[in-house]
Amino acid sequence: MSDTHRPFPSLPHLSDEERLARARDAFEKLRTRRSCRAFADAPIPREVIEYAIRAAGTAPSGANHQPWHFAVIGSAEKKRAIREAAEAEERRFYGDEGDKPKASEEWLDALAPIGTDASKPFLETAPWLIACFAQRTGGIEEDGQTQNYYVNESVGIACGLLIATLHEAGLATLTHTPSPMGFLRDLCGRPSNEKPLMIVVVGHPAEDATVPGHALKKKPLEQISSWL
Repeated sequence: MSDTHRPFPSLPHLSDEERLARARDAFEKLRTRRSCRAFADAPIPREVIEYAIRAAGTAPSGANHQPWHFAVIGSAEKKRAIREAAEAEERRFYGDEGDKPKASEEWLDALAPIGTDASKPFLETAPWLIACFAQRTGGIEEDGQTQNYYVNESVGIACGLLIATLHEAGLATLTHTPSPMGFLRDLCGRPSNEKPLMIVVVGHPAEDATVPGHALKKKPLEQISSWL
């Protein structure tokens, strides 16, 4: 074995029944995850967010370059600035400024059952916002020049682990993607080689938080999988 390689970490020795039970348990937990658009302002310890980001950092990535950065926003001033910038883009998206909406009529029709609009108060109310950035270059040393590979795929997996960990911690989340999102780079002080992909809003759901019925419709196994 090469000096640069190490033995694969040991996995638990489970029976098929135990393996099935664990997979079923993971599914039963994750199936309760829902996007939340009404948050309470109750505080969440910073350490919880830190461990969720650590979990995200275990994601596989192209050439192990780990091309992600998570900017965590907790200050009221910064959250307000992000809300104002995001809502400005959202008003253009929905056509609230009197101009033609940036979104197509088909896109707006698809969003109608969810009931979203340009107002995003949760960006101020929730205790934490996590701005997720994809690093086009930098490599594992983050030198800003080394080419990164499979960037969107890598960061997408990391964000999935982030959300799953936050859900396991008993927290509500929302992935918010105003377009364009260049303002996030400026407000978070991130370099030009980083592309903002999403904001993950984190906190406790408000007492009056609801979930649109449309969001409860999940495709069945036979529709999302094929066995060859």
